[in-house]
Amino acid sequence: MRHFPRTKLAQETADAMQGKSLFGDAPNGLFLAAPRRTGKSTFLQRDLAPELERRGIAVVYVDLWADQARDPGSLIAEAIGKVIQTNLGWIAKAAKSTHLESVTVAGALKIDTSKIGKPDGATLTEALRTLADDAKKPVALIIDEAQHALTSETGESAMTALKSARDTLNSPDHAQLMLVMSGSDRDKLLRLVNTNGAAFYGSTIHRMPELGKDFIEFVVTLIEQTTHHLRPIDSDKLIEAFRKFGFRPQFFATALNEALSPLSEGDERFEDKMLDAAARRQVEDEAQMESDFLSLRPIEQVVLWRLLDQGPKFRAYDAEALKFYREKLLVLGQEGGKVTAQTAQAAVEGIRQRTPALVWKSARGEYSVDDANMHTWFAKRVAAGSWPPRGFEPDEAAT
Repeated sequence: MRHFPRTKLAQETADAMQGKSLFGDAPNGLFLAAPRRTGKSTFLQRDLAPELERRGIAVVYVDLWADQARDPGSLIAEAIGKVIQTNLGWIAKAAKSTHLESVTVAGALKIDTSKIGKPDGATLTEALRTLADDAKKPVALIIDEAQHALTSETGESAMTALKSARDTLNSPDHAQLMLVMSGSDRDKLLRLVNTNGAAFYGSTIHRMPELGKDFIEFVVTLIEQTTHHLRPIDSDKLIEAFRKFGFRPQFFATALNEALSPLSEGDERFEDKMLDAAARRQVEDEAQMESDFLSLRPIEQVVLWRLLDQGPKFRAYDAEALKFYREKLLVLGQEGGKVTAQTAQAAVEGIRQRTPALVWKSARGEYSVDDANMHTWFAKRVAAGSWPPRGFEPDEAAT
């Protein structure tokens, strides 16, 4: 499917980043949350970044989710390093006056510039200042899935270094360094802003607007241009299908291709086929989460149960948690016995080591479910009185 441009949103976001919104704090850092696969990364790369570049802003983009096997601090450093390497020409001029021989980015990446000047080092702030000053343009650093930086000490150090760079380079009436931090899980992203020790303490998390009616109108126009016999198209049914797909354009587009295919079975209208496909996707998604839960050992199930119930308040090994585990093991038909902190820790690590992982852990020992949709599934089952899922083997060991 062709890209749906979100031009107005990109312009409004760029305005906010440049301080053109009267009471906005975006020049100090823009934090955007949107569920996974709802078009967040596409917007950042194909709408926001080009809009910023059109305004004469140098853009650095890095996706911390792109390579989860690599340390997020290194990914951030490498992305900045590539931009610096691209601009070696102006760095060469700057190096003669600043005596830079190498540029150290966030303590993780050193770019050899020995052919340029004398041996020396530069902090992240100095490197970004050189980029902004010599290029005669501000810099926008877009970090996608920024919450992943919290999974390593170097990632946390990079966040702290970026905050320091922001404070140093920006003044009340001029932003040389603009930061955009996006995340697919608002609870995880909050850990960058909601505690005294957080790198961007006091900043606000904004929910990125979902694709909606204007996206469906764009799709309807594309269909009508190529398949005249389908007119008129029932856009209301397509909007409902899109909602049931969780506002995820990739899944919607895949189902649309199947519904419009000449090989598609059945005589019903393609809009009705889309509604059927969306309903099947909901069932499949929930069935997968149930299967993942039931594949865990009972002690792992109750640990995940506690995490789903407590959310950001979750503490894996305190007295209340251990009591919860014992009581819920009985609910699952297991003998509670003694559940120790070591038992719980082993259970948490067991869940984390699964592929795909069900639990996310920060470098500070904070936990969250990896897929935020599990909270919705959990709440729905609780409201329906169908929690916990059943299907475990009763003779499995609880510890």
